[in-house]
Amino acid sequence: MLERADGVVDLPRLGGMARPDGVVIVSERFWAFAGVDGSLREGEMPRATGRLARLPLLRGLVRLSASLSPLFRGGGVARGKERLFLAAALVAPVGLVFAPHLYGLIGGFAVSAVLVAWLFRGRTLRLHGGEHRAIAAAEEHRLAATWQGAALPSRFAPRCGTNFVALVVPTAVLADRFWPVGAAFYTPVLVTVLSLAFTMELWRVVQSARGWRRLFLAPGLALQRLTTREPRLEETQVALVAVASVLRRELG
Repeated sequence: MLERADGVVDLPRLGGMARPDGVVIVSERFWAFAGVDGSLREGEMPRATGRLARLPLLRGLVRLSASLSPLFRGGGVARGKERLFLAAALVAPVGLVFAPHLYGLIGGFAVSAVLVAWLFRGRTLRLHGGEHRAIAAAEEHRLAATWQGAALPSRFAPRCGTNFVALVVPTAVLADRFWPVGAAFYTPVLVTVLSLAFTMELWRVVQSARGWRRLFLAPGLALQRLTTREPRLEETQVALVAVASVLRRELG
C-alpha cells in the first residue's frame, strides 16, 4: 500500500495525534489508530456540511471539534474513564471562569499541568515524532523508503497541534487584554471561543505559507523540540500502518 501511494501524485492531506499506546492518522474522510501492540482500529470522520462548513470563524470551530472525533465517537480510541477525564479537562476551564481570580489562576495552571502530563505520558513523545515523520513521508512520496528506514523525513510538522497551541495562547491573551465590550460573566468564555475560532483561521493561512508568514509557525516548531523525540524505526512504522489504512480507503 505504501509503495502504491508513493506513485499517486495527489494524496489527501493527512493529520494525526500520538498516544502512549499508538498513533492516530486522519484524513478528511477516515481515521485509523495503529497500536504498538499490532492492533488496528478504523473509522470515518464526521463530515461538516452546509453553511457551518463555509462560514469564517464557525468553520474553524467545526473543524476543531471534528479533530477530536477519533477520541470521543463510539468505537473511538478513548474508552470509558479516559473519555470522562478528557471531557472534564475540556470543561474545567469554563468552571474556573466563575472562581475568584487567584483560585481560577491556580486552578487553570493545575488543570493544564495535569493535561500536559497525561498527553505526553509513556511513549507519546517518540510516537509523536513518528507520526510527523510518517505524514511527511506521505507528502514527500517516500513512504516505502521511510518504512525500510532508508529515508528520514523531518519529525517537525507545520500542521502539528503544538503550533496551534503556540498561536492560540498569545491570541487569547491579546483578546482578553483589548476586549472592546464591557466585561460580563460570560466574557471569558466568549473571548476563549472567539480566540480559538480566530486562531483556526490564522492557522489555515500560515501552515502552508512561504516567506515572512512562516514566522507565525516559529514558536510552535521550536516547541516541538519538547513535544517530540526522535522516533525509532518501529515507532515510525506504527504511524505508517495507520497511514496505510487511511490511504487504502481513500484511494479505493
